[in-house]
Amino acid sequence: MKAVIQRVTQASVTIEGEIVANIQKGLLVLIGIEEADTQEDIVWLTSKIANLRIFGDENDVMNLSLKDIKGDMIVVSQFTLHASTKKGNRPSYIRAAKPDIAIPLYESFIKQMELELEKQVQQGKFGADMKVSLLNDGPVTIIIDTKNKE
Repeated sequence: MKAVIQRVTQASVTIEGEIVANIQKGLLVLIGIEEADTQEDIVWLTSKIANLRIFGDENDVMNLSLKDIKGDMIVVSQFTLHASTKKGNRPSYIRAAKPDIAIPLYESFIKQMELELEKQVQQGKFGADMKVSLLNDGPVTIIIDTKNKE
């Protein structure tokens, strides 16, 4: 499971002209799921994201987590995070999980994140053509791969 975490001052997701998710201060998380992902990956990743200390404290030092600031979150599924560009110029998405595997894992990720944050998590729609808008704060962007825990 791969995640791109972006600290934002504003983010939204629009599908067919309708805003389906909209937050102010918080995190926009793009999540890519592969067939080898498990519930263990979800538990580890949601805890890691919820507790990342990437928000400024009273001295503007990154010491606070999303939980600490009671910020909001949007999660968007993005199979292209598993793009392989090793050969040629057309990316291959062979490692990305097919919908029958990815959708239950995506839904489980959302539920686990809501447990971590003790609040509702907004989301895009799995498989939809989404327009994602954000104002990256910092900019702060972090990439986490559960198969490469650093």
